[in-house]
Amino acid sequence: MSVHKLETMDREFRKIPSENYISKDFLKKENENLWPRVWQIACREEEIPNPGDYIVYDIADETIVVVRGQDKSIRAFFNVCPHRGRQIMEGCGHTNNFRCIYHNWTFDLQGKNIVVQDKKDWNGCLDAENIDLVGLKTGTWGGFVFVNMDPNCETLEDYLGVIPEYLNPFEYENMRYRWALELHVDCNWKVALEAFMEGYHVAATHSQLLEIAGDDYTQSFSRGIHSHFGYWDTNPIMGTPSPRLKREMPKDARPGVVEFFRQMEEDFGAIFTDRDYEAAKKVFDALPADADPMTVFGTAVMLGQKAAEEEGCGYPPNLTPEAMYKAGTGWNIFPNCVSLPYFDGAVWYRARPNGDDPSKCIFNIWSLKRYGPGKEPGAKTEVHENIEGKSFGLIVDQDVANMTKVQKGMKSRAFDVARPNPVQEVEISNLHKHLERYVLGNAPR
Repeated sequence: MSVHKLETMDREFRKIPSENYISKDFLKKENENLWPRVWQIACREEEIPNPGDYIVYDIADETIVVVRGQDKSIRAFFNVCPHRGRQIMEGCGHTNNFRCIYHNWTFDLQGKNIVVQDKKDWNGCLDAENIDLVGLKTGTWGGFVFVNMDPNCETLEDYLGVIPEYLNPFEYENMRYRWALELHVDCNWKVALEAFMEGYHVAATHSQLLEIAGDDYTQSFSRGIHSHFGYWDTNPIMGTPSPRLKREMPKDARPGVVEFFRQMEEDFGAIFTDRDYEAAKKVFDALPADADPMTVFGTAVMLGQKAAEEEGCGYPPNLTPEAMYKAGTGWNIFPNCVSLPYFDGAVWYRARPNGDDPSKCIFNIWSLKRYGPGKEPGAKTEVHENIEGKSFGLIVDQDVANMTKVQKGMKSRAFDVARPNPVQEVEISNLHKHLERYVLGNAPR
C-alpha cells in the first residue's frame, strides 16, 4: 500500500464557516493576528537586481518597501515616515534614498534618517527619539523575497518546513518572469487563491481540457501548514481524453499531445512554455502514428529538454521523474501563495486583502520560465484595477469568472459553510485549519 493511500485513511471532512470569507470581523482579526506574524512573498529578487532598486508591497493596511542596498543585500522597511506617518515610496523604481515629499525627511537605503528639515527647531529633542525607518525581517528562497513583520518570528527556513525538500528540484531561482499580472478582484483573497488550490474544478470550469489532459482525478495532502495536490493514484497521460468522457484511446496519440501543449500555450501561457509547444510539434517526425500515449508525451518532454539545452538553460538537473512524482502538481505555500511547477516553467499565484473590505482582493499571477543567459525579457507587472470586460486568456478568464460569483453566493442566507472535498480539496481544509489558529490567536508564538 502506498504512503498516499495510508494518508487517505486519516482524512477528515472539514466544514468552513462562511464568515471566514465575508465577515469584516474575521478580516480585522486576520490583519491583527495573521499578516503581522507570517512569512509572505513581497517580490522576486529579479525585480530589484541593482543597488537602489526598490518595490512597494502593500498588505491589508500595511505598506512595506523592499530595497536592494549598496552592499547588494536586501532590506525591508515599513513604508512610513516617523514624522507624520506619510507613506514614503510608491510603486517600484530606483532611488539613492527614501525621501518623504511631505516635509523632506530623508533616509538612506539602510533606513537611517539622514535629513530632518529644520531639525534645530526641535532643540535637541529628536536626538533621543528613534527617527529611523522601522525594519522588517527578510529572507529569500527560490528567487522570492519574503518579509515578516514580527521581530521575534521563526526563521524562514523553519517556516517553509518541507517546501524546499519537495520544490527545490524545480529551481525557481533560475526562472524569470515571462509575464506578470496584478488584478483587483471583487472577492475575498481566499476565494481567489482557492480557485487554484485543487484540481477538482477542472472538469467543470476547464471542460475543454478533458479532451486532452488525461485522467483529471486528483488527491491532496497536508504537509504541516502547507499542502499539495497531484495525480498520484491515476494515470493522467497528457494528450488523451479524460475517463469521464468514456471514450476510447485515440489510435494516434500525437495530435492530442501537441494539442495539449497548444492549449496550455495559447490559452494560458504558463506552467508549460512556448518552447515546450514548439518542441512537441516534432513528435510527428520523431514517432510513428501507433506509438503509445506515454511514449509520445515522454518524447515531447525530451524534445523540450533538448530545446532548452540548445538555448543555454536546460532542465533542472535534480528534477528526476521521482522528484516530480513526489512533489505532485500544485502547492499552497501558507498562507497566500500557490505554485504549479514544471520542468521548464511554473505559474505562481498570490492573493491578499485590498483594504478593509472582505469582498475585495489584490490577485497576482506570475508566469515563470527558464531562459538562456541574457535572454530574459525583463517583464514588468501589468496592473488592472478594473478587470470588467477584459480578457487574460481563456484559462485565467474561466477561473476569474468563478471568483465574484462565489463571493456573491457566500453572502446568501442559504449558505452557512463550505464543504471541501475531503480527498481532492485538502489544501483548502488545511489552509483554514491553520488560518483559524492564527486568526483566533491559538497559533504558537
